[in-house]
Amino acid sequence: MKSKLPATPMDALNISGALRAAIKMIHTWADVSGCWKYPSGKAAGDFEDMSLMDKIYWGYKSKKPITRAEKGSGLETFFKNNTAVLTLPEGFETKHTVTFGAAGDLIKVPGLENSQEMLYEGVADLLFDKDISYANLESQLTNQDLGAYTFSAKETPPLCCTTEQYDALRTHRGKQLAVMHMACNHTLDMGLEGLETTLARLQENNILALGVNREPGEQQKGRIIEKNGVRIGFVSATYGLNGKNIPEGKDYMVNVVPFHRQNPDGDKADISLLNQQIFFCKEQKCDIIIASLHWGYEYEFFPRQAQVEMAHEIIEMGVDVIVSHHAHVIQPMEFYRPQRDPGKTAVIAYSLGNLTSSFSAPHIVLSAILNLTFVKGAVNGEEKIFIRDAKLTPVLQMETLSGDLPAIRIEKLETLSARKGETGVEKDYISAIEKYAALVSGR
Repeated sequence: MKSKLPATPMDALNISGALRAAIKMIHTWADVSGCWKYPSGKAAGDFEDMSLMDKIYWGYKSKKPITRAEKGSGLETFFKNNTAVLTLPEGFETKHTVTFGAAGDLIKVPGLENSQEMLYEGVADLLFDKDISYANLESQLTNQDLGAYTFSAKETPPLCCTTEQYDALRTHRGKQLAVMHMACNHTLDMGLEGLETTLARLQENNILALGVNREPGEQQKGRIIEKNGVRIGFVSATYGLNGKNIPEGKDYMVNVVPFHRQNPDGDKADISLLNQQIFFCKEQKCDIIIASLHWGYEYEFFPRQAQVEMAHEIIEMGVDVIVSHHAHVIQPMEFYRPQRDPGKTAVIAYSLGNLTSSFSAPHIVLSAILNLTFVKGAVNGEEKIFIRDAKLTPVLQMETLSGDLPAIRIEKLETLSARKGETGVEKDYISAIEKYAALVSGR
């Protein structure tokens, strides 16, 4: 069926005709010159730091995503050759097993309210059939007027969803997500009321909320889930809040770590808040520590070199898994052997993309669901825990109908690839999505 959604943010941009014409000229020049074939190292990643040209570059990427890694970084070859080394030591006896399913950004989209029990039908085995299910809630709940969903050169649109849309996002046939990350650049779109309303609803639904806090002192603490005899700690943060300020005296309510910014003296970003959360999880005897991070550069299929280096630093602090979101496209997964414990392998998912999105372009509807299996046991009389399995499954958002009403469903890419060309499964559209998925898989 023909999409009723705009293809990209550029199609929803609320600007004057003159500025739109100027942007089109610059984008045409970029196509001809090839100046944005690789990521621009000069462009700011935080909205409040962006110049007008940075925003024009962002608009270009949203329409034509950057499919190459930073020039000269070697990251494309690095990820292609980075293969799994998830082996268990000889003699390891498994006593406890926990499965984990993680999805990317949950963003409001027209039709969600009509998608209850339909949305996750094609991917429920990847998410809701796991011991712990996780996603990033990018759209806040609010008692205020939601307002219009439009982009402009001066501000980002408010990402807020209705109660009905939220219920469709969190549940599937009597099951619900166990963990939702809340700290993102849109956390304060509706001010403190939106944050408090969303946090209250997650607490009411018994969903563990990451990245936000009710009381002073909680910011330095991780969040802990115990499942099947395994104690899992979560640490979390967002890179920023789109220039919105947390009310005075309430800084503790959102975990903000300036991942993309240098300190005034030129040193790398201060990530000490994460270190405090990691220390707390260690004190609480967590078996596994997962970092849930909202960071990176949007519409780029590879992380930046500085982000890879920082991810390794976070692993060396004591994290076992990094689950990332914000790029709005998928990025590779890395298997990393930490120097602190070379016998183990850490997993870094640099971006899971948008599980749901208000746009329909192939690179935007493509996302991935991460599945991990943790095994706890003993070897030579010593208790150990390892990641036994790690897999990224490409999935995508498809528009459909619930009766006569618009609705959304998530499908595995392999399922739709097998049906490519059938009614409702447009061949060229699926082929374009397959090409983007291949960038990350290394095929």
